[in-house]
Amino acid sequence: MHPIVGKTQLSPNVTRLVIEAPRIAQIRRPGQFVIVRAAEGAERIPLTIADADPEAGTITLIIQAIGKTTEDLVALEVGAAIRDVAGPLGSATELLEKGHAVCVGGGVGTAVILPIAQGLKAAGVAVTSIIGGRSREWVILEDELRQNGEVITCTDDGSYGRPGFVTQALADVLAEAPPDMVYAVGPVPMMRAVVELTRAAEVPTMVSLNPIMVDGTGMCGGCRVSVGGETKYACVDGPEFDGLAVDFAELADRLSTYRDFERQALDQRHCLVRRDDPVSKTEPVGAA
Repeated sequence: MHPIVGKTQLSPNVTRLVIEAPRIAQIRRPGQFVIVRAAEGAERIPLTIADADPEAGTITLIIQAIGKTTEDLVALEVGAAIRDVAGPLGSATELLEKGHAVCVGGGVGTAVILPIAQGLKAAGVAVTSIIGGRSREWVILEDELRQNGEVITCTDDGSYGRPGFVTQALADVLAEAPPDMVYAVGPVPMMRAVVELTRAAEVPTMVSLNPIMVDGTGMCGGCRVSVGGETKYACVDGPEFDGLAVDFAELADRLSTYRDFERQALDQRHCLVRRDDPVSKTEPVGAA
């Protein structure tokens, strides 16, 4: 069991959990992840290790509540425990050793670029992070990223930072002074748009892929992706790959495979929550 020792709401549907996992905290490296199971019989899901404190024996998980399992996880409070946390899994990020790197995070992808930015700064690399959200309340981890370099914030509605998408800010950076490397993490359309820009600018680009993953050891084959015409497995060969070689169309198609099942599971969870909520059981005033 892995007790939850800290919980913070970062945006309307993104929560930071700090949990006890001393062995993982000691050896994790930027880019690696864990497979989490909230309780016996629950779904197993991959989550990036956003940060770690080896002395305290804790790791930080940042979770976007978009499905049944993630809603179950963020509903846990400090003092509760997560049943299983397996890791660290995946290959560590290939960090640039010198020069200037740009880290682009879209939405909860910002949680993945945080440990990358930390690793780059520790290596002496100049870091520019470009992060965004729909509006100010959806921008996360800005303060943490500022500790590791320059940060450019973007909001779709212009309520904070630059108005527009992170890709527009990246285009300006590329035009001014192309960096030595770009790291991009976020929704598939965003990463694909980043790659279109960096391909034209001839800038190497790493992306972190999030295909369907089950066991995290390369045995199930669920997380296969096509990179440079070859089949790779995100859990053992990645999760980071050369963005210029990724087949994003195939990735997007595979991500939609279980969408109907996921929606059905979420609807069932919401029905159970309403059934167990005493407020929802109360008949409205004037009911017959």
